[in-house]
Amino acid sequence: MAETQPRAVAHADRTVWARLFTVAADVMMPPACLACHTPLDRHHALCAACWSTIAFIRSPVCDVTGIPLPFGGEGRLVSARAVASPPDYDRARAVAQHVGAMRRLVHRFKYADSHEARPLLARWLAEAGRELLADAEVIVPVPMGRLRLILRRYNQAAILAGEVSRLSGVPMVPLALRRARKAARQVGLTRAQRRENVAGAFKVIPKRAAEISGKCVLLVDDVVTTGATVEACARALKRAGAVRVDVLALALVCDPAIVTA
Repeated sequence: MAETQPRAVAHADRTVWARLFTVAADVMMPPACLACHTPLDRHHALCAACWSTIAFIRSPVCDVTGIPLPFGGEGRLVSARAVASPPDYDRARAVAQHVGAMRRLVHRFKYADSHEARPLLARWLAEAGRELLADAEVIVPVPMGRLRLILRRYNQAAILAGEVSRLSGVPMVPLALRRARKAARQVGLTRAQRRENVAGAFKVIPKRAAEISGKCVLLVDDVVTTGATVEACARALKRAGAVRVDVLALALVCDPAIVTA
């Protein structure tokens, strides 16, 4: 009894200090919506207006590309696009379509060095990738070019991959892939142009090949637009011996004709 009383007092003291720290932090940095900065009553959250603009991707989806389908059915569902042009990865999943508040969150995280949304984005990724994480043996981020990494100072895909690894317990191999050559910026290019632009642009670092060979790999990126980049990465990983490559991303650029057809 004599020992438990001091412990209880110490625990109470820590609780008081934690509450005081929280109050002080809220005064210095009041909680606000991660997307539009509207004042809120808690941190790491979205306001109702921004939340309503996030087009979360839910079943039914194409089992291969992860794009939302207009109707479901029995068994495995595969979109016409995946049948006509099978990707080099095995499965892809994303949290939401690249519109509304999700687009703003990704843009702030990617270009404005704004990381306050990271805990929320990580939880969304882990939930969206639950099926893929069940099979994954290693997590690999899509790499960034050296010059762009120097200018931006961080690789957003690597940060996301690290968070997913922490939440899931699946180990990450952060430097497995590298850019073998410089590629032009993908913005504004067609799907065919993107595929040509990144063809052969990625390679597995030789000293990391043993960590990839024979493994089911989960490739993590922030946005999948046409899939050209993640396909090029998947080809490089499979050349290094990966038996499976799945893709997990925050946002997916969906063709409205495909989604609504």
